[in-house]
Amino acid sequence: MGRTRHLPAPSFCQSLAIGDVPMCLHAIIKGVGRTMTLRNFINHTAIAFAFVATSATMVAATAVPALAASEISIVVNNQPVTTFQIRQRAAFLKLRRVGGNTTQKATEELIDEELKKQEIRRRGIKIPDAAVEEAFGKFAADNKLTQAQLGEVLSRAGFSASAFKDYIRVQMGWGQAIQSKLRTSDKLSEQEIVQRMLAQGGKKPTTTEYTLQQIIFVIPDSQRKSLIGKRTSEANAMRARFRSCESTYDVAKSLRDVTVRDLGRVAQPELPPRWKDDIINTSVGRTTPARETERGVEFIAVCKSRNISDDIAAGMVFQSRDLKKLGEGGEPDAAFLKELKSKAQIIRR
Repeated sequence: MGRTRHLPAPSFCQSLAIGDVPMCLHAIIKGVGRTMTLRNFINHTAIAFAFVATSATMVAATAVPALAASEISIVVNNQPVTTFQIRQRAAFLKLRRVGGNTTQKATEELIDEELKKQEIRRRGIKIPDAAVEEAFGKFAADNKLTQAQLGEVLSRAGFSASAFKDYIRVQMGWGQAIQSKLRTSDKLSEQEIVQRMLAQGGKKPTTTEYTLQQIIFVIPDSQRKSLIGKRTSEANAMRARFRSCESTYDVAKSLRDVTVRDLGRVAQPELPPRWKDDIINTSVGRTTPARETERGVEFIAVCKSRNISDDIAAGMVFQSRDLKKLGEGGEPDAAFLKELKSKAQIIRR
């Protein structure tokens, strides 16, 4: 008999993986501004990296010696930014076809990035390696490159695959920090919700509420490489046998190191972006595809769904629409970053 854990129902924010915890909020919408979900990150960066298919000559010309001397250039709240980092970022800017004084622009971008990192840490946001690797691989594929070829392009330019992955991690984490701030500071008041409803003829918006269950095939970090294939196969086998949320525990009892969690009812605007599309596209009584996460391999079962239309749902829908418009406008994070910079101690050497 395997070891199956039946955990009490946590909040959806506490339970989901792949960095979803900080992203779970009342008005979360994939693709908002700098939230940098996988799809949004790829779209944002692919535009800037349109050079890749024809960049071999340019890359060779812009290469920066990897072993060049490095010293501290800037200190941001006691965190150093080195001249080597600045040279690398300047090369990255050239790849993004940013003109002008790339050294100066690289310096300013790294100051901003350090402030973002500090805010991400302060809010306890963590982007798992699996999410970063997925974004890196998707970016390479979208540019018709293997990951090794993309790494070579970046390396020859004076940047690196690891530095690009760090960049991806910061963009994703910063987006979650923005959403976290918007959740607490920009929540619609009851009066604002009523005014919105009156503006559209008194009609309350409708959204879908899902009753969800989470199944996790646990993999210890030390055994991830050796077990990921086996655990993925086991997860998919359980998905094929899935009939209802009521029978999940009975099925899981025969499996080793499987955790089942009842997530309760979750409104569509609250669905974390990484799972959102999969959940929406999953019929009641079925499961999402299995995903690798920092805990192992997971999937979500959709137990029930229903349409809801009340004041709380209206507030979530209105705010999610606002956030979507904010994202389409470009830079919802500018004011927040300006605020952080005004409070920071920045020493230029």
